[in-house]
Amino acid sequence: MGKVAFIFPGQGAQFVGMGKDFYESFKESRLVFEEANDSLNMDLKSLCFEGTEEELMKTENTQPAILATSVAIMKALEREGIDCDYTAGLSLGEYTALVKSGGIKLSDALKLVKIRGKLMQEAVPQGIGGMAAILGLEREKVKEAIEEVKDKFLVEIANYNSPEQIVISGIKEGVEIACKKALELGAKKAIILPVSAPFHSSLLEPAGKKLKEILEETTIFDLEKDLISNVDAKPVVKKDEVKEKLVKQVSSSVLWQDSVEFLIDENVDTFIEIGPGKSLTGFVKRISKSLKKDVKAYHVNNIDSFNKTVSALRKEGMN
Repeated sequence: MGKVAFIFPGQGAQFVGMGKDFYESFKESRLVFEEANDSLNMDLKSLCFEGTEEELMKTENTQPAILATSVAIMKALEREGIDCDYTAGLSLGEYTALVKSGGIKLSDALKLVKIRGKLMQEAVPQGIGGMAAILGLEREKVKEAIEEVKDKFLVEIANYNSPEQIVISGIKEGVEIACKKALELGAKKAIILPVSAPFHSSLLEPAGKKLKEILEETTIFDLEKDLISNVDAKPVVKKDEVKEKLVKQVSSSVLWQDSVEFLIDENVDTFIEIGPGKSLTGFVKRISKSLKKDVKAYHVNNIDSFNKTVSALRKEGMN
């Protein structure tokens, strides 16, 4: 067996009921949700388990909810002796990866992402910004579609998710025009995303500046695991880099495809997606296929997938 990477999802993966089965099954998971409630002085547990979709969808709630759920599931895996060599997370998921790497205390990460969510939401008035997923169009063609609108509207690439999916972000009207152009250039689909702000575009630079002030007061520790950064798809070597990269991440493209390619080049052959949803598992499979590399990709988002993954990993000799 080669190397293992724990990967963590970002915003959009949330669903009401997430983490409840782990809370009921594992003491380690219960402790995470209890710490989250205490740290945030709110009933995050109830929001995750039986809250309304509307409340869970609020960015300042979504971000700590996904972080807490992902860490709760991770603790159950660790209890079974499952660990990793590398870690990475998509956007918000990078904070979960930072917790895994020992770079930040869970309580501090939860407070940070709640503030981060609020700042990101407030950076651009509701209805002004938008995002869209472009499917089946190569990078250069997506950039060409954006070029068509850049004189009138700010539109940028937010996520390089996989060879099959690139997300664009910016002024809503410009995003819609860029989608039409992308379809003309051969995209299979262009899907407007149900988001409340133009994440990972330069429109969010003010949010990054405010986040920097909060980060200055946060203690970051030396990393015990190699964490691959969203902004440059390279390992974070020194703890001093962490804050700078987290600030930049708010308004920069998420280089997810590049990050996975880096990990595969580093002989990672087992990816375990930990948290709600399973989008990252799909991205890993597409990226590895494009590289003609054979990797295993697992997702753990409920007890059933947990049991299947633990069983498969034990057969691989991991414990």
